[in-house]
Amino acid sequence: MAARTIDEVIEHLDEVVDLARREKSRLGYFAALYRNVTIKVNEGILAGSFEDGARMERFDVAFANRYLDALERYNRGEELSNCWRTSFRATQNWHPIVLQHLLLGISAHINLDLGIAAAQTSPGTQLAGLRGDFDSINNILWEMLDDVQDKLTLVSPLMSWLDRAGGRSDEVILNFSINRAREAAWRVAERLAPLSPEAMQKEIDVLDHWVDFWPPSSSTLPRTQSVWQRFSSASLKEATWGKSLMSSPEISVWWVNPSSHNPQSA
Repeated sequence: MAARTIDEVIEHLDEVVDLARREKSRLGYFAALYRNVTIKVNEGILAGSFEDGARMERFDVAFANRYLDALERYNRGEELSNCWRTSFRATQNWHPIVLQHLLLGISAHINLDLGIAAAQTSPGTQLAGLRGDFDSINNILWEMLDDVQDKLTLVSPLMSWLDRAGGRSDEVILNFSINRAREAAWRVAERLAPLSPEAMQKEIDVLDHWVDFWPPSSSTLPRTQSVWQRFSSASLKEATWGKSLMSSPEISVWWVNPSSHNPQSA
């Protein structure tokens, strides 16, 4: 069942993370990251940080439901978007490192879903009024980068190496890449917002093919391809390390405890 409120989104993500923890599934990597982002957005809504809190909740719910629907379809063996199918299938293998799993999910969700959710939340001429709150999400993501890296270093030793070698430059590059992806998503929203549902779906199908064709290294991280390739060559080493870690208690630090969120106390 699709989520109707942001609290229901968080509950659904709790369930995904909890199941991934029990089954030792890498599907939980992106879900855990996305849950933290959603909680931050909810905190911003409650604090009055957005121009229109009610609209931001509708936008966030529409955005999240695209990921949750894709995941449900994947689990049931049904048709889903190509880029999400690629992301989910990658979790069946140990070869990609944690960061690559996250980037595949981020690529599908920002490059495909974000513009669609914006156009559906504020169709036609209403879209321009969403721009301020749309851009404010970047600030939330930037603030979370260090926290995400701290958690990744517990399950991904290569991230610790990157953070020491790059200092703040890796955060700047990643934030710059997310900003670029969101700019592209806004252009997608501008293209979709005036369209009828039938015409919009045709455009979405074309966009899905493009997002699935271009990997994150070339679509959102053009200047870091050499780093991506280094990660790829090191993936096998980390896979061996990661298999033993997956059964250890330290993994629980990365898998966010669903009970830690109480909507009534938010």
